Amino acid sequence: MSMTHYQLLERHARLDEALRRELRRRLPDPLLTLRLKKLKLAIKDRIAARVARGAGAGSAGR
Repeated sequence: MSMTHYQLLERHARLDEALRRELRRRLPDPLLTLRLKKLKLAIKDRIAARVARGAGAGSAGR
């Protein structure tokens, strides 16, 4: 797995945790929730694009 691929996965996980934390609040901020969801989706799209073109597959054994 390349460093960039790993960094994208880490960022996706951090966004997921931030979104979960926000949604557990008594009154979640709808704008923050929307922003976190959009950022998370953008990262997911970047990861999918890297996998589709094979950028992350070559170094999976490291």
